[in-house]
Amino acid sequence: MEFVAEEGKLVNEDCSTLVLPALSIGNVGQLAVDLLVSSTGTERVGYLDDPYLLPCVGNDAYGPLPCGDIALPLEVYESSSIATTLAQQRSPVAKGMMIKFAENIADFAASSGKKHVIVLSSLDFQRLHNLDMSRGPQVYYLSNAESDGRDDHCERLGFGRLREYDSEGRCWKYLSSVFEKNSEEELTFPSEDELEDIDYYPSLPFAALFSAYKARGLKVTCLLCYCSEGDNIPEAFLLAEAASKLTGLTPDKFHGEEGGKWRIPYSWKSMYGAPPDMSMF
Repeated sequence: MEFVAEEGKLVNEDCSTLVLPALSIGNVGQLAVDLLVSSTGTERVGYLDDPYLLPCVGNDAYGPLPCGDIALPLEVYESSSIATTLAQQRSPVAKGMMIKFAENIADFAASSGKKHVIVLSSLDFQRLHNLDMSRGPQVYYLSNAESDGRDDHCERLGFGRLREYDSEGRCWKYLSSVFEKNSEEELTFPSEDELEDIDYYPSLPFAALFSAYKARGLKVTCLLCYCSEGDNIPEAFLLAEAASKLTGLTPDKFHGEEGGKWRIPYSWKSMYGAPPDMSMF
């Protein structure tokens, strides 16, 4: 993976926290990063070129005026005022290449001086058990602060630990052996026909990223929420707010319109296409 800087710009060494999405159901992680980029007023400092990302190109996602900028598969945004790097991934990883991609982006994080990586992702609502509607939408987390995935800071913020995490489970052990390269036994990941319910979580991209960053000795926290396909803007706000709490970002560092906390990305105006022609009713 190669970092290509915008002309006259470099990665800020003071930005020791990296926030990025892991692609999953509903693209909630990507929407949350869009919201953070737009609201914090960060600037694009470059992009990451990786052979395992599918190519894509599009219009600038944040500016209302055509300025000639184009959106690329994996972009890096920074602002010294928030001491945080935001990476936006716009295209999926090529099939079967998630391990290689995770290794590459973990190497980038380590080599660029990141100390804490926050991964934003979503989980299939059908996998959620023991739903407590009285608490409202819940943010779950997974951290490498302790062996069972627990983190005291996340607990104080009210996030729920992902209890399905089992570091001794066969798929989690496989990911650990792949990235740490110190396993005495040769482990394999189950085929699609062999996957069980408990294997759902380690089969997702966030699990590979979590294991890769952990193997590089970085602190890593995954923030997760359950959702279904459809309009997942509320879940995007949920994860973005959770990330801002975890990083210590306060509303006064945001650039919300008309005094609001959040600035809606310009690209969201056409997220679901044009409104229906009311003359047909």
